[in-house]
Amino acid sequence: MTIALTGATGFVGQAVLDAAAAQKMAVQALARRVQPDRRGVHWIRGDLGDRRSLMRLVDGVEAVIHVAGAVNAPDEAEFEAANVEGTLAVVEAALAAGVPRFVHVSSLAAREPHLSAYGASKRRGEKIVAASGLDWTIIRPPAVYGPRDTEMFELFRGAKWGVVPMPPPGRTSVIHVDDLARLLLALVDGGEDVTHRLFEPDDGQPQGWGHKDLAEAIGAAMGRKPWVPHMSRGTLDWISRIEGWVRPGKVKLSTDRVNYMVHPDWVVTSGHAVPERRWKPEIRTRDGLRATADWYRKQGWL
Repeated sequence: MTIALTGATGFVGQAVLDAAAAQKMAVQALARRVQPDRRGVHWIRGDLGDRRSLMRLVDGVEAVIHVAGAVNAPDEAEFEAANVEGTLAVVEAALAAGVPRFVHVSSLAAREPHLSAYGASKRRGEKIVAASGLDWTIIRPPAVYGPRDTEMFELFRGAKWGVVPMPPPGRTSVIHVDDLARLLLALVDGGEDVTHRLFEPDDGQPQGWGHKDLAEAIGAAMGRKPWVPHMSRGTLDWISRIEGWVRPGKVKLSTDRVNYMVHPDWVVTSGHAVPERRWKPEIRTRDGLRATADWYRKQGWL
């Protein structure tokens, strides 16, 4: 099987390439810039706004895994361009090329679209996929961690100094990026158990992780017992404004991100579990956090 992959140079996309190589699966991968040669990968130069590149991407493939999208953006228009218009462009290319199978990576944030422009854009992207007529499956990952991740890395860096700040008390599910990559590849051949289904995968931890428990697990992975302050909504808003003044246009803790960070329940829904015969998580989170910390150290990030 040959698959088409968007977002191939990103955190999740690179894990998918690793997993595909392990399974000797050929990949046509979209990238904005020239990439080093990689066995089993045919790089297609372009982006989600380049229709010709997208047609080259899906030419001759049996399935599309659509990972690309924006997690952070300065305004609603950029979320719309990446997560809605970009998804529509990939769907249209797949339809035009007669590609039967489409695996779409959304976000658990899409479950609460009223909380953020990001979540709302991901929900709209889901609706495009569901109405496409393709043989689709939608995946809503919770917080994803693992090697190469730059988002949860900040928590590891805080743990190095003995403090892991967290949002107000709540619970969240997590998943290791390698488990997520295995899931995406396990879905590409379709089947009655996954066609036209929406799944919320996780690490198998019942009821997810309390924010404090997760912070302490990250601390343990770094060999520390950290202080875990819970920052209020007001404090997070203040930090977001300061960052906006210091780094205009490059804010990581945007107001939009604060909106969904303070939501107390980002635990996956049991009714959207992946069928066990198809996939189940293999990486225990405490083990995965330790391995991730080791990777950061070896790469000189810490």
